[in-house]
Amino acid sequence: MASDPADEIAAALARIRGRRPRPPFPPDAHHHPHGRGGGPWGSGAPPWADPGQGRFGGPARLRLLDALVAASGPMSVSEIAEAVGVDQPRASRLVQQAEQMGLVARETDPDDARRTRVRLTPAGEGLVSGFRGRRRDAVRSALEGFTDAERAELSRLLAKFADAWPSD
Repeated sequence: MASDPADEIAAALARIRGRRPRPPFPPDAHHHPHGRGGGPWGSGAPPWADPGQGRFGGPARLRLLDALVAASGPMSVSEIAEAVGVDQPRASRLVQQAEQMGLVARETDPDDARRTRVRLTPAGEGLVSGFRGRRRDAVRSALEGFTDAERAELSRLLAKFADAWPSD
């Protein structure tokens, strides 16, 4: 069975997004690329925001969840910091927020009992799956005017582009 170009395009876009340099925002600064309260959800909160626990929709927070999905197993906070593009104290705060929301859990590192590793919980996996589904649906919608051959060619070229994207 041939793979779906929309899935491949969404995956390539995520790989590019995961490798681009991150601007050095102060740890507690709120970055609103679409203006305060704006963005694709209008003035409402994104679907993964939890008003009782604080907003969890920031780009670094989403990259945290994406990094844990992409990892072959639980990650250390240092590994998360590197994958997300933030310093270790910021990564630690992101993990703490996600843990309070039930999206991740900490466990003892089997190689060093003094260290902890972070893994997604079933709730975190569900959140990422839903987000990825919406991203895939958006890609499919954008591809509606493309022929099958154009979709396949865009998928091939974008994957090649994402593979060549600089990692630093």
